[in-house]
Amino acid sequence: MKNCFFLIVLLISALVVGQTDPDQQEDLKVGLVLSGGGAKGFAHVGVLKVLEEAGVEVDYVAGTSMGAIVGGLYASGYNARELDSVLRVYDLNGLVRDQLPRDVSSFYQKENDAKYAISLPLVSGKIELPSAVSRGQSAFNVFSQLTEHVHAIDDFSKLPIPFFCIGTNLETGEEVVLDHGFLPEAIRASGSYPGLLTPVRVGDQVLVDGGLVDNFPVEKMIEKGVDIIIGVNVSGGLRDIENINSLPEILMQIAGFQMYEQWDSKIEQCDIYIRPELDEYSTFSFEEGQEIIVKGEEAANKLKEELMALARRQKHAEPKNTIKNYPENQDLLIREISIRGNRSFTDQYCIKKLGLEEGELVKRKDFMKGIDKLTATGNFESVFYRLIPLEDGVKVEFEITETEGRSMIQFGAHYDDLYKTGILVNFTTRHLLFKNDFISADFVIGDNLRYDIDYFLDNGFNWSFGINTRFNSFKADVVSSTLPQPVRNAPLESGFKVPIDYFDFTTRLYLQTTFSDRWALSIGAEHKFLNVHTDEIIDDEINRIYFDKSHYLNLVGKVTLDTYDSKVFPKKGFYLNADYILYTYSTDYNDNFDPFSHLYGRLGIAQTLWEKLTLHLISEAGVTLGNNENQVLDYHLGGYNENYINTFVPFYGYGFSELNESAFLRTALTARVEIFRKNFLSFTGNFARVNDDIWNDGNIFEDTRSGYAFGYGLNTVVGPIELVYSWNPDNSNNVWYINVGFWF
Repeated sequence: MKNCFFLIVLLISALVVGQTDPDQQEDLKVGLVLSGGGAKGFAHVGVLKVLEEAGVEVDYVAGTSMGAIVGGLYASGYNARELDSVLRVYDLNGLVRDQLPRDVSSFYQKENDAKYAISLPLVSGKIELPSAVSRGQSAFNVFSQLTEHVHAIDDFSKLPIPFFCIGTNLETGEEVVLDHGFLPEAIRASGSYPGLLTPVRVGDQVLVDGGLVDNFPVEKMIEKGVDIIIGVNVSGGLRDIENINSLPEILMQIAGFQMYEQWDSKIEQCDIYIRPELDEYSTFSFEEGQEIIVKGEEAANKLKEELMALARRQKHAEPKNTIKNYPENQDLLIREISIRGNRSFTDQYCIKKLGLEEGELVKRKDFMKGIDKLTATGNFESVFYRLIPLEDGVKVEFEITETEGRSMIQFGAHYDDLYKTGILVNFTTRHLLFKNDFISADFVIGDNLRYDIDYFLDNGFNWSFGINTRFNSFKADVVSSTLPQPVRNAPLESGFKVPIDYFDFTTRLYLQTTFSDRWALSIGAEHKFLNVHTDEIIDDEINRIYFDKSHYLNLVGKVTLDTYDSKVFPKKGFYLNADYILYTYSTDYNDNFDPFSHLYGRLGIAQTLWEKLTLHLISEAGVTLGNNENQVLDYHLGGYNENYINTFVPFYGYGFSELNESAFLRTALTARVEIFRKNFLSFTGNFARVNDDIWNDGNIFEDTRSGYAFGYGLNTVVGPIELVYSWNPDNSNNVWYINVGFWF
């Protein structure tokens, strides 16, 4: 019995002695090195979770590319679970593609954003390919938001956890250690994956992804004097040829020829080496982020005992107060605004686009939306911001980089039933006469020649000045009874289809102001020349019959509201357009002109239900005020086109310009289902009253015309592709419509 008691005492003593005495804990400095690897870098978050569970305290963090992003956020004070939440909140695919919501675009851009399939910059008169798929502005915005609490820290060794990351000097190819400066800028530069994100100018250097020179900076961490190095490698090494399918992958493979020769020595210098199994994932597997995080946890858990043993040897400091700001809960009191880097655009232009004013309180979401608005202009390669705390607010410092080259060339293509085939070539240049102006010239080559030229002096939300001149032409068959009888030729026989040539030349000068880039108000004057004619052959001689050949001088006004989320197949938002045109003077080819006016309005509402079904309601009306005897200027309903001009209005079930009168009221309801991504099936019913008295003493449903359509649509990079079958109950003239490409 005594022997048993003695053995128990010995066992307890051994256990007590085997535990580390707090007074014997070592002052170990642990350095954490995180490699680059694109989306595979999500595994770093899983590893950090296990490190925290094991009790390991990290004293220094280093990273490259995605390792720099995760490491930089961790060093700024976020823990592993907060980083996991961040990755769940943000659409990283969208960040990489720099997708901006449509509502941050200017009104001019909204009117023209769905026209061009290809845009290429012109530098020194030569076409240049873009330096990358994305400017990385959205990614920087997120990095900057998440690190606002450390914006005032220039020395990265003063962060809650000391940090550095690696970049590559694009000019010399040399390695650059980023251990001071502006943290969001540094991690954005380190992650500038070639061909995917544009390079970043840091000081007097232009930097790209640090993985090109050192994707696993173990040696640099040793130089920081740490005692223990934990290395996490998510890089896949050299890839098999069948797995190299893109320009970024080719560039990283080439960079890896030399880099991976030194890989074994880097691994040997790690005291603890963690290598998650990520062969099934690619550099761009952002959608599998949560799976990759789990892979990181699994790999670290295999070494958890070793990590726990390391934690027991460490002296643990008091937790640091990182004072993270949460953007959705805190407003900013703007005391000072500083803008650097703008050469061709005034401070006032930038501040108006940003929607900021010194001394005002601004919501975080509105502050970020202002940056998106300035970015959406396309005038700036990058818009970096920094918040410097003051006693009673913040100072905002903007460092902007203007887009190189003042000009660009753009291309589009389209086919529809009215204009037939058209190839669009656009030339746009900025700063022609003033800092904030631009000129955009569209030329359409195809079955019907057209052009549309804009000059616009953009003063932000102040009054802006514009000049637009356009030439439009098409040929179409129109029922003769809807045309005015010519006064200088023999009358047409009623009821027959007449092939007409329609030419419109219009030049408009206008002033425009906008409100929050949602509302726009413009007033101005225009000159319009209409030439509408047909040719008949009598005894082998061409007899040209004119329906109108007049010049008009008009006063114009327009109010527009546009909150559609997309111009093509909108899923939500409102659209309101009200036009007023006063025809004040005409050369009066038909000898029947008296001043009159047109008042036209269009209301659109789109709302998506159950994620897939969108209901899209469009209601529009036009009335003639005064006496108009020229039927060419009546309203003409029929056909399906989004690029009709003047008084032509689409109406399913009827041929082009089949219904005509001095006033109309039309409503169309479309039910559109996204059967799978970017593929839509739709059904439309449209109803119209076409009469000079559209209200009919309140009986607006009398003499109502109706038409219906089934359609299939595909949203592609070159624009929508649509096939539509339509009919009306009044006759058996069923109509097919085919449209391919962006409308212009």
